[in-house]
Amino acid sequence: MDEDIAQRLKSLRQAIDQVDARLITLLNERAQLAIDVGRIKHGAGAAVFRPEREIEVLQRTAASNAGPLSHAQVTNVFREVISACRALERPLTVAYLGPAGTFSEMAMQRQFGASVTGLPCHTLDEVFRSTESGSAELAIVPLENSSEGAVSRTLDLLLATPLKMLAEISVLVQHNLLSKSGSMTGVTRICAHAQALAQCANWLNQYWPSIERQSVASNAEAARMASEDEGVAAIAGDAAARRYDVRTVAAQIQDDTHNRTRFAVLGAQTTQPSTPPARDKTSLILSVPNKAGAVFHMLSPLASHGVSMTRFESRPARVGTWEYYFYLDLEGHVDEPSVAAVLAELQQACAFYKCLGSYPAERVNSQ
Repeated sequence: MDEDIAQRLKSLRQAIDQVDARLITLLNERAQLAIDVGRIKHGAGAAVFRPEREIEVLQRTAASNAGPLSHAQVTNVFREVISACRALERPLTVAYLGPAGTFSEMAMQRQFGASVTGLPCHTLDEVFRSTESGSAELAIVPLENSSEGAVSRTLDLLLATPLKMLAEISVLVQHNLLSKSGSMTGVTRICAHAQALAQCANWLNQYWPSIERQSVASNAEAARMASEDEGVAAIAGDAAARRYDVRTVAAQIQDDTHNRTRFAVLGAQTTQPSTPPARDKTSLILSVPNKAGAVFHMLSPLASHGVSMTRFESRPARVGTWEYYFYLDLEGHVDEPSVAAVLAELQQACAFYKCLGSYPAERVNSQ
């Protein structure tokens, strides 16, 4: 290497080393402040995870960024800083639909960073039970998919749980066809979660229409099965492929290239209103008598108080009388006067009313 170039690189690297030393000092200063915050929270019995505060920090740091790092890169760095500092206050355990390598685990890592302990569960029922019993402080569960709609078991479990919605996170879902050998030779079954099979149905019909499709508990479980049986191919993401050492037969086979799954973080606590420009959502489950105009009258308080609805999903009540539960997402926090007024009227008008909680609305970015 030219001596002049070597000297210039040496000078720049020395400058980087000096910046790194300052960063370490500042990171540890921040960590000590987090420890002090944790002591106060512990004394007051306050929750460690404050999603509205974390959103505020991430949005403020992105807004103050002047480059050359992108806003997304800055956000990713600070998400891990927050994760490490949160763990110093008190380590968190988060229940998710396992085994390791699922999109639920990916959503957990995107929301909480690396400094969190994941508790993989075999079923969504177990995810709820583990969190309700205190085996995990928080849960992360799939709510809906952009191409296949609501995750029905999650909706059913939300009816009875005392847990509240604290945050939302969406994950870009990219499915791969995987096998032990990297080919379809000898494969007699394609296994995946039922939603993944549905999300790839057109592709499968075109390329492998004669191979049996089997629904299993999760895509990661399918990848594990494929790693042990050459007769099984799996539909799963990159994380599951790496975890279970299976090879890609075909990449990104989902029918919708913009396919996303929205997840909810659940816990026993409640949230405070977010600081603008962050926005909040409030989720509800409602039911009305089966009579003419009942749904119209149920929704009329939203119009009269100027509250927007961003989601409306119906689910049979399973009581044999053609009644339904309605799942709604509203803009705003329960502590905002307009939202509080709507909720008060809904409680009076509805045969069944449950507020699932208020939480910061996610800004969806490409991944």
